[in-house]
Amino acid sequence: MWRRAGAVIVAVLLAGLGVMVPGSAASAASLGPGFSIGPGPIGAYVADSDGHQIYCIDSGAPSPLGEYTSGPSTATSLTTHTGGQLGDDDLAQLNYALSRWGDSSDPTVTSAVAMFVWQVADPVTYASHGMSGDDWYIRRVPEDSRAAVLANLATIRTQTAANAAANPVVDVAVSMSDQYNGTLSLTVTPASLTGSVTLTGARFTDGATSKTVGSGTYPIVGTPASGAPSYQVTASASYTGPGIGPRVNLYSTPGAQRMLAAGTQTALTDTASSPVINLDFQPAIATQVTPRYVPVGEAFVDRLTVRTVGTGDWIRVGGTPVRLTATGTLYGPFDAPPTQSQTVPAGAPVAGHQTLSVDHVGSYTTPGTLTASTSGFYTWVWRIDKTIQGGNARYLRGSFTDWFARADETHVTPFQPVAVSTADTRLATPGDAVSDTITVSSSNGAWLQLDEAPIPVAFTGTAYQVPDNLPPTQLPLSPTCSTPMPTVLRTASLTPTAPDGASVIGTVEVTATGPGTYTSPPVVLPEPGFVTWVWQVCQNAQPEQYRDYLADSWVDNYGVPVETTSVRHPLSVTSELREYNVHLDGRAFDEITVSGLPDDHGDFTGDGYWGPDLDQITHTVYGPLAEADLTDTLDLATAPVLTSITTPARNGVWHVGYTDSDEIRPTQPGYYVLVSHFDGDDRVQPFTSSPADVLERFYVPAPPPPGVDVHVSTRARDEALVGHDFSDTAVVTGSNIPDGAYLVFEAYGPFDTPPAAGTEGDPFYVSDQVRLTGPGRYDSGPTQVPSAGQVFWVETLYTGDGQVLARGVLGEPGETTHVTSPAQTTPTPTPTSTPPVPASTPTTPPLGPTPLRLAETGTGDWLPIALVALVAASTGGILLFGRRLAQHRQRTGYVREEELPPTTDDRDRAEQ
Repeated sequence: MWRRAGAVIVAVLLAGLGVMVPGSAASAASLGPGFSIGPGPIGAYVADSDGHQIYCIDSGAPSPLGEYTSGPSTATSLTTHTGGQLGDDDLAQLNYALSRWGDSSDPTVTSAVAMFVWQVADPVTYASHGMSGDDWYIRRVPEDSRAAVLANLATIRTQTAANAAANPVVDVAVSMSDQYNGTLSLTVTPASLTGSVTLTGARFTDGATSKTVGSGTYPIVGTPASGAPSYQVTASASYTGPGIGPRVNLYSTPGAQRMLAAGTQTALTDTASSPVINLDFQPAIATQVTPRYVPVGEAFVDRLTVRTVGTGDWIRVGGTPVRLTATGTLYGPFDAPPTQSQTVPAGAPVAGHQTLSVDHVGSYTTPGTLTASTSGFYTWVWRIDKTIQGGNARYLRGSFTDWFARADETHVTPFQPVAVSTADTRLATPGDAVSDTITVSSSNGAWLQLDEAPIPVAFTGTAYQVPDNLPPTQLPLSPTCSTPMPTVLRTASLTPTAPDGASVIGTVEVTATGPGTYTSPPVVLPEPGFVTWVWQVCQNAQPEQYRDYLADSWVDNYGVPVETTSVRHPLSVTSELREYNVHLDGRAFDEITVSGLPDDHGDFTGDGYWGPDLDQITHTVYGPLAEADLTDTLDLATAPVLTSITTPARNGVWHVGYTDSDEIRPTQPGYYVLVSHFDGDDRVQPFTSSPADVLERFYVPAPPPPGVDVHVSTRARDEALVGHDFSDTAVVTGSNIPDGAYLVFEAYGPFDTPPAAGTEGDPFYVSDQVRLTGPGRYDSGPTQVPSAGQVFWVETLYTGDGQVLARGVLGEPGETTHVTSPAQTTPTPTPTSTPPVPASTPTTPPLGPTPLRLAETGTGDWLPIALVALVAASTGGILLFGRRLAQHRQRTGYVREEELPPTTDDRDRAEQ
């Protein structure tokens, strides 16, 4: 406890029985309030020197009235009239009583004071009258006032005994429990003292620095000057009170009684101070990143707010603020926002460090020497380490470390979503639905996450039709992203601007929910040519809550080879052999029309990714084959080959068979078919013509049996009615009819229109074998049909062992019966069939070597028959007709055009 020595009494008596302090000049004393009967006065006197009421202390000494009285002087020690020494307690009682009641104007009070003073100051004399002093001196009081005087005397004695203080105490002490909190301890005796305590460098808890209080303990709070490195707390107490202490004012009258008054009032003081209190302070840092979103290559800048926490201001030493070093660590990158925690998680990546010198409360900004190199979340943690502050560490209460991953202290470096796409189909055909596969990633680091999931990104893919039928040239594009707009307009706004001539086929969208591979919805590619995909990310088209996490919009290059599909052109090769029937060792000629190729086909030599044009079509003549083999199931790998001819893979008309290098010369009888084949290249589809194509066939008949010269012509009934009989008639001419030869008639239909070749189905009527007995007419026998339409007849002449000598053609003129429904009102008589003419009596006379005919048309020679055969081809009968025509020509010695030396025109056509 800090305290000083006890109280100080200001005045000392310097003369007489003690130490006396000179008073004013001497003057006479006069009677004051009291009584005066009997042996002498009782009560107060009045000192003419200062007007105070004074009291006699020497009851046995002469009266001071009329004599010169000196004083007052302060006495702290007195000798009684009888030589006794008054103690401090006696002086304290006198001082208290005189101070409390001595100035009363009530004679019963002043008389009681006088009796109390005599008793204390001159006790021997007071009790020397053979009775108590009270009984002795009360006789000076009128009887009617004696009771009051005695009562007052009793009160004075009681209260003086309780309150008079020979040793008054004012004691103060300061005790500090820490740098700022402490207690003030105060002792004031007696309790009647009044005064106050004043604090320096501290205050009471109610904020006051000075307070009137009694004895007790009081909490105080230190209030050092702002920035002070140390301070002290001082408490000063000053208390006073009437009649306190062993001192009185003394008035002297030479040769007479001494007079007393209360001692002059003085203050009791005490002062106490704490030891020097060394101060410290606790700095703290809060930060706000600016900006929050930092692109790659930009600086991380943090704005610090430095403050103090708890008690104590930033300390200044010699007027200069203490300088501290703050260290900031930037942790990251993280794929997702890190979780806030009081400490840094173990293994957290560190992007860099930043130091700042701080010397006051306020704002600071980092210099921005750390830059973003990859996408991610980055968070600052700041620290003021007491151990590295050197001599200034004494002023720090402790180190400071910020929390990890506070939201305001976290940067975001946005990621850049990109895509690498590969067309799912490298080669396609018009009408194909084609998808694109994209592999998406972030080009500048991690694909960021929010809410424990990757941020979704919408990629827009546009399929472009490339102009000019050539592969596109790879070109960079700029994103074409308009401001956000309604969903119905969004697709158009997100389509990149492609080179001139490129047209949009379709636009699709893929939402990527993180890095990986995605397949787009399909787009139908309607036209041949090249189609290339371009993918784009529009930042402003993303959901608003995700836009700031994307670095920028992005667009793919136009014309990337692996993002391109060739929609190959469909090749068309049509040809028509000039002759259907070719005799052995004769020549066939063909006109081949090539179309569907790009106009520049054959000129493209490839670009390293797309292969060059294949500039060759191969035309292979397969045969000899049976007629039944000529279907689409013909195995071309094992079929016999007559010859192969090549032509350039260019659009145009090509004539083959006219030169020795491309001649088509059959050496065996049977059916032959020309099949055109193109292997296909990166711009054109492969192609193989159908071996069932009737226009690509020709027939080489076998030579007839030796010596046989037989001719057959027919005439069917032109018209018939539904439900009525009708028939066909054949006329056989010639010589050397083989024994056992016979005819078979077949009827097909009824048809609304002539059927295509191969679609006529089975005949509804097949006659019995009609044996030939020689030249003449032979009837098929009757038949009928239940509905109207066209009925086509076909007759076949066989040798006795079943070899075909001649066969008609379905749809041949003269071999068609038109069946109609009978009229409703007019009954139609039922026709009767004509029985066949017996072979022994032919109705037609034998003819010479007449050319074989299928129907009587009124035209001679072979040309009209050929014209009829051409018409028959459209109805599917050309093959049957052609065989008979070839047999006729061979028998009549007809010279075919291909057997003539080629003309100049022929050579020109072959070279096309």
